Amino acid sequence: MTFSGVAARYADALADVVTARGSALKPQEALGELRAFEAVLRTSADLKNALVSPAVPASRKKAVAARIGEALGMSRIARNFLFVLIDHRRIAGLAEILQIFEQKLDERLGYASAQVVSARELTEAQRGALSAELEKLAGKRIRMRVSVDEKLIGGVVARIGSTVYDGSVRGRLRSLERRLTAESYS
Repeated sequence: MTFSGVAARYADALADVVTARGSALKPQEALGELRAFEAVLRTSADLKNALVSPAVPASRKKAVAARIGEALGMSRIARNFLFVLIDHRRIAGLAEILQIFEQKLDERLGYASAQVVSARELTEAQRGALSAELEKLAGKRIRMRVSVDEKLIGGVVARIGSTVYDGSVRGRLRSLERRLTAESYS
């Protein structure tokens, strides 16, 4: 099994825990807490090496993770999840596990993930209008990740799953070119 398959199992297990009826931790809180821990790992190569190294006993790794978790105000569930990853020597895959976990949460909670690229920063009103339009197209609530690409002349390009909605000026010009080319040969 590839690591992605293993990561999906851990992500599924965590999603089961936080989406269970009566869970003490909300799904988005779990994601936020674990992302905060992962950000600390990303910023400290020494810490990451210590938590990944087979030379460091699991008990010491857990003690370090517990101390960091306490400083971050992590819940018991999130800390226990980190302990499981440490016990099974999977802490190095935390970023990938969290990425898959977020996708699993979106699926379970009825969201579609949209990657949006715009020519410039969108206002809140533009984000709201775009989100509403994408929700109509996808038939689901949308969780947008917006980035800016100054290479775009104007407009936006949105990707939901494998479907791309090109509302950029460049995309509209290509569409116009195809129609004009097709009409000239008819």
